[in-house]
Amino acid sequence: MIKFLDFFRIVAVCATIFFGYYIGYSGTTYDPVSQLHFMIPLVIIIVAGLSGLEGLLWGDKAAQEKGYEKGSNYQKQSAIAMLAVTFGAVIVNILEWGIEAEISILFVFLFFFIGSAINHAIDAIKNKNFKWQNVNRPFIMAFLSLSFLYPLIAYFVL
Repeated sequence: MIKFLDFFRIVAVCATIFFGYYIGYSGTTYDPVSQLHFMIPLVIIIVAGLSGLEGLLWGDKAAQEKGYEKGSNYQKQSAIAMLAVTFGAVIVNILEWGIEAEISILFVFLFFFIGSAINHAIDAIKNKNFKWQNVNRPFIMAFLSLSFLYPLIAYFVL
């Protein structure tokens, strides 16, 4: 189940990014707001929401897959934090609080997962824990962060 969720997250986020860029460029002019409005909640639900559920429902299996200790309260707190960000993103989107609120949630999400990617990379190097999650997380987060870079620059600068 854990490996399936890892695979599903990667494929679903790639599809979301593809369709997000399609939406951004589907009109006569580039529309970063439509793109971000589409991508932000979906990416957060796919990554943080599923990771949070994974941590709460299959925490021991997930820890084993990553080479971490089982049953940690920190693991449960991390899962709850991810679900909190997910619920925040969904509420902001449903209540239509605007793109700035969505971008704020995105930044919280990205900062958490960039920190997590650094943690996984350090664990891989320092402890020689070359499990799939530790090796791929830094690269996947770099790709994910870069996928948001252009629409964010377009929104704030252009």
